[in-house]
Amino acid sequence: MELALNNLPRTIAVELEGGVPSIVLVDQCRLPGELVYLRTSDWRELVDAVKTLAVRGAPAIGVAGAAAVMLAAFEYADGDGFDRLLEEAARAIAAARPTAVNLVWGVNKAREVVFEARQAGASPRETAEALYRLTEDLIAEDETVNRRIGSHGAALLRGLAASGTQVRPLNLLTHCNAGSLATAFYGTALGVVYASAQEGLVNRVYADETRPVNQGARLTVWELAQAGVPVTLQCDNMAASLMEKGQVDAVIVGADRIAANGDAANKIGTLGLAVLANFYGIPFYVAAPMSTIDCSTKSGADIPIEDRDRAEVLPDPIPGVEVRNPAFDVTPYRLITAIVTEEGVWEPAR
Repeated sequence: MELALNNLPRTIAVELEGGVPSIVLVDQCRLPGELVYLRTSDWRELVDAVKTLAVRGAPAIGVAGAAAVMLAAFEYADGDGFDRLLEEAARAIAAARPTAVNLVWGVNKAREVVFEARQAGASPRETAEALYRLTEDLIAEDETVNRRIGSHGAALLRGLAASGTQVRPLNLLTHCNAGSLATAFYGTALGVVYASAQEGLVNRVYADETRPVNQGARLTVWELAQAGVPVTLQCDNMAASLMEKGQVDAVIVGADRIAANGDAANKIGTLGLAVLANFYGIPFYVAAPMSTIDCSTKSGADIPIEDRDRAEVLPDPIPGVEVRNPAFDVTPYRLITAIVTEEGVWEPAR
């Protein structure tokens, strides 16, 4: 299948003009109606973009975390109290979204650069410039990592698609958006789809709408259509009937945090898909970079789950009605067939 990956926008970029850095990112709240870019040199505005889901997806917000520290460093470089103010900003940035470990990972990458620069005698301005270079590197590295994830995932699907001497293109099911929009470019779960589609291994992708924010309906189907991958949108509660009819060969999703034992937190609704896939004997794959694996978290029970605004579920309150809106759920490792990373494939249940 010939893909049009050049149609996909670069999710996050960094620019430097006149000594002033800026972050340019796709405003994902405006998709699919219009492709709009946000530009900011204020780390607080970048944090707001993370909180409001203008930028989202574990790898993308990892880059955003480091980039926000970089913007703060430039802001504080010419005043007093650089180290104190920068660390205060770093703590605020890391707390913007609690479940996705990549945000803290990106902030800690920036902290390491700050520590090394200051230990070497770098000035605040030189430290800020080192953080700018870090941001550039993280953006480039993210695409490389995602393409490697895609390659390892395609190898898995190649075996699944093989039927004697023939290749039977697969029907895949995904939930939320773990595509190029969730990364600097290319994607994790959808990176596997893209790499596999280019080998002729993909017949169609079924995308859940992903209530309540509809990342599947707004982002995944738009992205796949832009790239030229056959895609069908369905309501979240239609997955079971699709599986029962034998129309799903594999489920592939991303992750926001993976515990040391292989339990994986992902967008709410993922756990239900894993249970269904297990019942119907369908492989359930998680694709994520190594930076999403949090070895300090022993199991899914230790993963903090973000509670979001009830208005996402019920915009107009009804007296006497309470609303639950957890943003994520945790899939236990025993329901995961394989976790695909840039370093290879891990089968946590074995």
